[in-house]
Amino acid sequence: MRYSNQTTIWTRPFFMALVNNFFIFLVFYSLLTVLPLYVIDELHGTEGQAGLATTVFLLSAIIVRPFSGKIIELLGKKKTLIISVMMFGISSFIYFWVHDFYLLMALRFFHGIWFSIGSTVMVAIAADMIPPQRKGEGLGYFAMSMNLAVVVGPFLSLALIRWIPYTSLFMGLAWVIVIGFLCSFGIQVTEDDVVKEDVSKRLTLKDLMEVKAIPIALVGFLTSFAYSGIMSFISVYAKSVGIFESVSLFFVVFAAAMLLSRPYTGRLYDRSGPNSVIYPSLIIFAIGLILLSVTHSVFLLLVAGTLIGLGYGALLPSFQTMSIVAAPKRRTGHATATFFIFYDLGIAIGSFVLGVVSSQYGFSALYLICSGVIIVTIAVYNVVTKRGNHGENQNASVLEL
Repeated sequence: MRYSNQTTIWTRPFFMALVNNFFIFLVFYSLLTVLPLYVIDELHGTEGQAGLATTVFLLSAIIVRPFSGKIIELLGKKKTLIISVMMFGISSFIYFWVHDFYLLMALRFFHGIWFSIGSTVMVAIAADMIPPQRKGEGLGYFAMSMNLAVVVGPFLSLALIRWIPYTSLFMGLAWVIVIGFLCSFGIQVTEDDVVKEDVSKRLTLKDLMEVKAIPIALVGFLTSFAYSGIMSFISVYAKSVGIFESVSLFFVVFAAAMLLSRPYTGRLYDRSGPNSVIYPSLIIFAIGLILLSVTHSVFLLLVAGTLIGLGYGALLPSFQTMSIVAAPKRRTGHATATFFIFYDLGIAIGSFVLGVVSSQYGFSALYLICSGVIIVTIAVYNVVTKRGNHGENQNASVLEL
């Protein structure tokens, strides 16, 4: 069966892939939220050590990303998926027995490796399942599983640790991955997904990155740099202006805006091309950041969250789609890995740089700078699409896959 001949997105394998992806990111965001608290409350670590729980994980993910495409090419997508999800699940179980900070850091590094490989191959497999003429819409739906996990994971984990021990939460999250692992066997991979010819084991730049995906990945880097200001500092900012109790509502409206707009932006992408989605989304994202910089009330916080959700929510799947269709179909894994290399770097570098900015100039200046970065991103995207022909001809590229 060849997915490229289908006209429907919602096949059983695609649904299985979406559920698998949701569970992986549910565990990822849950641990991202509670581990800093675990380090401080249970391991009696400092706030700096608590931050390392995230940094070490992302560091290993960034290191492994360049090799993910080669691994997928050598093993095939299905085998890579099963192994990576299985190891991600085993890593999740080990948290139950780790009660030392340095062992936890080692586990976080190990866990990040399998998250990097698993998340890369999942997007590559999903992209192959989606009909070419509905690539933007389909990847938009697939990204919704990550958006939903952003809300559900932290919400559930923060609620549960009020009633159960951290170790019980860790064990529960590990069993969630078991369900995701079982779903992996229901995900069908077409023959085109597995490269049958002999693959050289010698590493070259081509094995580590898809060069054709780099320009749009650079745009993704700038976008994630600005987004890191939301992910890393919104809670601290809300506390500084006296509206911390409402910060959870920010994420609710943020996710709701992304989820409700996704079907429409995906169809618009496929019908009118990426420019019709990306330019308005970047502008709305920038306006939301500007509004956030002057927020001192719950109302403004929620309006800013809505605008940021509308803007940012459409950008990630659009950039992913552009990077994938820029590359040959057999190198979707490399294109996906290349995009995430730049995206992860944007989050990591942005969190550090913007942390310095906030300590020197305050959070209002931080979000104004983020809005400036998005304005620069508009100019960079314009250059990239004109030079690389990623713009209005994107639909033609999709149809030729």
